[in-house]
Amino acid sequence: MSKDNFLRGALILTAAGIIVKLIGSVNRILLSRLLGGEGIGLYQMAYPIYLLALSLSSAGIPIAISIMVAEKIAVRDIGGANRVFRISWSVLAVTGLLSSLLLYWGAGWLVEYQLIRDARAYYAIAALAPAIFFVTVLSSYRGYFQGLQQMTPTAVSQIVEQLVRVAVMVWLAYVLMPQGLEYAAAGASFGAAPGAAAGLVVLMYYYWHRRPYLPQPRETVNGRDSGWRIMKRIVKLALPVSLANIMLPVVSSIDLLIVPARLEAAGFSIQEATELFGYLTGMATALINLPTILTGSLAASLVPSVAEAFTLKNSGHIQNRVAKAIKIANLITIPSFAGMYLLATPISAMLYGAPEAGISLRVLSVGVVFLGIHQVSTGVLQGLGRTAIPLVNMLIAAAVKIGLSWYLTALPALGIQGAAWATNVDFAVGALLNLYFVYRYTGFCPRLGNTAKTIMATILMSIMVIYTYDAAMSAWLNNTMATLAAIAAGSLVYGASLLLLGGVEERDVAGIPKAGTFLAKLLRHLQLFKKK
Repeated sequence: MSKDNFLRGALILTAAGIIVKLIGSVNRILLSRLLGGEGIGLYQMAYPIYLLALSLSSAGIPIAISIMVAEKIAVRDIGGANRVFRISWSVLAVTGLLSSLLLYWGAGWLVEYQLIRDARAYYAIAALAPAIFFVTVLSSYRGYFQGLQQMTPTAVSQIVEQLVRVAVMVWLAYVLMPQGLEYAAAGASFGAAPGAAAGLVVLMYYYWHRRPYLPQPRETVNGRDSGWRIMKRIVKLALPVSLANIMLPVVSSIDLLIVPARLEAAGFSIQEATELFGYLTGMATALINLPTILTGSLAASLVPSVAEAFTLKNSGHIQNRVAKAIKIANLITIPSFAGMYLLATPISAMLYGAPEAGISLRVLSVGVVFLGIHQVSTGVLQGLGRTAIPLVNMLIAAAVKIGLSWYLTALPALGIQGAAWATNVDFAVGALLNLYFVYRYTGFCPRLGNTAKTIMATILMSIMVIYTYDAAMSAWLNNTMATLAAIAAGSLVYGASLLLLGGVEERDVAGIPKAGTFLAKLLRHLQLFKKK
C-alpha cells in the first residue's frame, strides 16, 4: 500500500476540509430556516457536548495513534503497528460505549440540576448519545491510516460523514417538526450518529480492502509492547492535544466575559459593545480561519512524516519537511494577510453587508501569518512526540491574550481593535515559542530568502489590488464586482510574480499531485520560471 507523499496528503485533507465546510454552510442555512431561532437555540444547547466529544476523540487520539503507527512502520514493525491499532480500537470501543450510556442517562441530570436551563433540550442531548460511540471508534481508524501516511481514507470518511449527517439532520428536523420544536431539535441532533456511523463504514471498508497490500513485516521484531504500555503512551500523547483543543472554546468563553465588559468601560453602550463583539468573533474571526484550512492540513500531514523520520534519526528529512511546510504556509498566509488588510471593508460589505466589521478584520488579518506558522510548528512538535509543549505554549499565549484584552479593549482609542490586537499577540507568542522548540529539537531555522521573495510578490500583488479596486469602483460603482475583480487581478499578479522571482521553482510545481507535471510544462512554455 503506497504512502501519500507529504504534500499530496496535505492537499487531500485540504480539499476534504473545504468540501466539509461548504456542506456545513448549507446545513446551517437549511436548519435555521426549518427550526427558527428558538429551535436552533435548543439544538445549540446540546451541540457543544458533541463538539467536546469531537475535541477529545478527533484531535488527540488520532494524532497519538498516528505517531505510534508511524514509528512502528518506520522500522518495518508492521505487526507492532497493527497491534497498536487493535488495542486502541478495543479500548476506545469500550470507552465510547460507556460515554454514550453516560450521556444518555446523564441528560436528565443536566436538566434537573439546571445546568441546561430549558428542559426541552433534554431530547436533543439524549439524541446525541449514540454519536459519541461511533465518533470514538472512528478516531482509531483515522489515526491508523494517518500513521500509514494514507490521508485519502480520512478525507473520504470526513466528506461522507458530513453528507449523511446533514441529510439526516435536515430530514428528521422536517419530519418531526409537527410533533413539536423540541422533537425537531432532537432529530437534528441525532443526525450526528448516522453521519459518524457512515464515516466508520467507509474506514472499515478501506481497512479490510487494503489490508492485504500492507508491506510484509521483518522476520523478527525486537520486543513487544504490552497492551497497558501502548494505552499508557496513547494517553500521554493524546491528552495534551485534546486539552489544547478544548482550550479554544475556553478562551472564546473568556473573551465573552472580558471583551464586552471592557468595551463598556471604554465608553460604549451595551448594544454597541455587543455589536462590536459580533463583528470581531462572528465575522472577522471566521474569515481569518479560511487560509488556515491548508496550514491545518499541512500540520496533520507533518505528524506521521516527522514521526517516521525521527524514529529513523533522519534529521535532514525532518528539516526538509519543516522547511517545505513553512514555505507553503507563508505562500498562503502572507498574501492572505495583505489581501484582507487592504480589502477588509469591501470584503465585509460584500459577504456580510456590514462594512463596520472591516475594522476588526483589518487588524486581525495580521495574525493570519502567525496562526499558520503556529499550526505547522505544532504538527512538527507532535510528530517529535513532544505533544505537551504546544499545550504549554498555548497556555502562556492565552494568559498574555487575556491580560492584553483586559487592558487594550478598555482604551477608548482602540476599543474592539484592542481585542483584535490581543488575539494577534496570542498567535504570535504561540508561534514564536513553538519555533524556538522546533529549533531546539531539530536545528531548523526559517529560510529568509524564500520569505523575502514571497513578501516581494505580495507587495506587487497589493499594488494591483489597490489599483484594480479603485478603477473598478470608478467604472461600475459596485462594491461586490470591484472586490472580486481586485481579488482576481491580485491573485494573477501574485502567482506570476512568485514564479518570475523564483519564490516557486519548477520542481515545486511538478510536485503537485496529478496536475503538477502538466502545469510545470505549461509554465515553462510561457517562460514564467526564473532563469538560473
